[in-house]
Formats: sequence, C-alpha cells, structure tokens
Amino acid sequence: MSKLNQDLSAQIEGDLIALLDDWFSLPEIWDNELDAQIAEWYSNPPKVFPKRDYPYFSPSSLGDCPRELYIKTIHGSKASDKLRQPPHQGRWKKLGTLSGDLIQRELLAIERNYEKATGNMPRFRFLRNEDGTPMFEDFAKTNKLVEMDGERFYLYGAPDGIMEYVTDDGEKIRVGLEVKTKQTTPAQTSLYSMKQPSSSHARQIVAYSHMFDCDYYVILYVNLSKKGWYMSDEDYEKTPDLRAFCCRVTDEHKREVFAKAVEVTRAVREGKPPKLDLDGWTFNNFKQACANDLSEQELEELRNTAEQAKRSSLPRWKVANYVRAVEEIEELREKGVE
Repeated sequence: MSKLNQDLSAQIEGDLIALLDDWFSLPEIWDNELDAQIAEWYSNPPKVFPKRDYPYFSPSSLGDCPRELYIKTIHGSKASDKLRQPPHQGRWKKLGTLSGDLIQRELLAIERNYEKATGNMPRFRFLRNEDGTPMFEDFAKTNKLVEMDGERFYLYGAPDGIMEYVTDDGEKIRVGLEVKTKQTTPAQTSLYSMKQPSSSHARQIVAYSHMFDCDYYVILYVNLSKKGWYMSDEDYEKTPDLRAFCCRVTDEHKREVFAKAVEVTRAVREGKPPKLDLDGWTFNNFKQACANDLSEQELEELRNTAEQAKRSSLPRWKVANYVRAVEEIEELREKGVE
C-alpha cells in the first residue's frame, strides 16, 4: 500500500472515531421524526433472495470450512444443525446485532443534527438509493456474480453501510462500513491488545468491497464491556470502547479471499467434496451433515491429524480443539446411524 493510501486510510479511521466520540459527548438530541422514518423503512423492506444458477456465498462465510460450504451448497439450509444454544450466547449475538443498529441510527442522526449542534459539517453520510432509503442492511442487499479461474459464483449479502466520506480537499470517497462487537473485557479494544482487525473480519470486507465498489472499507469495533463509568482521559486513550480500521482493498486481496469460493464451486461442479477443516469445527453450522458425509478414510485422517497435533508445538488450546472436534464427529456419526 502506498504512503498516500495509508495516509487516507488512517485519516478515515481517525475522522470516524472523532465524529462518533464528539457526537456521543453531546447532550442527547431527540429525533422522533428519524425514528419514525426508520420504523417505516423496516416495515416493508426490499426482499432480495440469493440467485441459484450458481453457488452463492455470504461474505461472512468465506473463512468457513470448505466441507461445510460444500454441504451447505449441495443440501441447502435444511441440512443445518437445529440445535439449542446456551441462552447467554443467544443474548450475546442479539447484542451484537443491536450494536450495528445503534451505529447506523446514530450516523443517520448525525447527518440530520450534527451541524446544527456543533457548527461543523459531518464528513460521513450514508449513500442513498433512488427511493431515499440508506444503503445498508436489506436496503442494499444484493447478489454479485464473480468469475474467477473458470468458475462462477455469487456473493450474496447486505452491508452495515455504504458511506460517502469528504476529504480535506473536498473529494468524495466511497467508503464501506462493517460493525463488529466485543463483549468480554474492555481490554479487547485496548491499544495494547488490538493492533489490527481479525483475519475473518478482513475477509468479509474484501467481499463487501467487491460487491459495493468500495476501494476503502472500515471495520468499526464497538466494545460493550467498559472499564468503568468514570475514566480518565489517559485511561480512555489507552482503552477506548471504539476502534476503527480502514483498509484499501486491492485485486490481490480479492483473489486471495475468493480462492476458497472457487475451490468449493469447483468441488460442487465436479462432485468431489473438499477436506473437512478441524480449525473451523467449533463454529460449523452443519456438523451432523458433515460428520455423516465423511468416509471412514477421511475420519481416520482426521484422527491422525489430532494425534499428530498432540506431539506438535501447537498451542495446547488448539490441540484440545482438534481432539474435541474428532470426538464430537465420532459421536455425531453414531447418532446419525441411530
């Protein structure tokens, strides 16, 4: 990345955090008209469904196990695990969704009220569709055909936001927004602990960048765990609850990220299932179907992988995950036979 691109990415990051911090420091500004408008938009959102003439992948799935993606493409969502989850996990996921809604609502409120409250024009605003709806969520959901290495597949999904950013020179830059949450400790978004976005989130924005023609994309982390109600300026500077990382997405990034989709698409076309990835087992949503689909030879290879991991220098937690995954696969296969 050139220094110019680095400088612009850093400026976008800093300006977004500065805008949100300044806005949230103001006395609360009520905007019932905006809330009524948002409710009206969501009362009848557009209905965009995935196209089926080629395999499709959501941006968030591009880091998933290839075998899981293969099973999902072949059998559809009906093959997914219908399992209960611990209640705290359900609340955890809901809070993550609500945090994205909060940021979207506040950015819309900033467009309407920030200049009046501060005398300054905000540098960010959501781009709009022809009907006036903002370009986020269902109002921007789309299918984007990708052709790569002789394969065709769709990217299907909805972004957290497609914005316009105004530079110091008045240039208008198209910038994407992806909102993520942290909830366990305030240290997760500290300057010491968080040096860069997670690799899975970086893959997502590469896909969204291609889908919505954004060279620049921001991952905004919202930490719901606070260090305390009272924090010194120094404490807040070291352990902020908002972090932003802006990346300029290149063709090389896209080629790297889309390689797995190409692999799975080819596997589906040829009817040759790819290997199951033990690293992706924990968050695999098609565990029963994947376990049933494995051959005895494949299962033996997975057992060998777990045994080799025990004698390797891998972190103990990863070794434990491998062992647990194989045990769970064996249990699921027995259950599937029953």
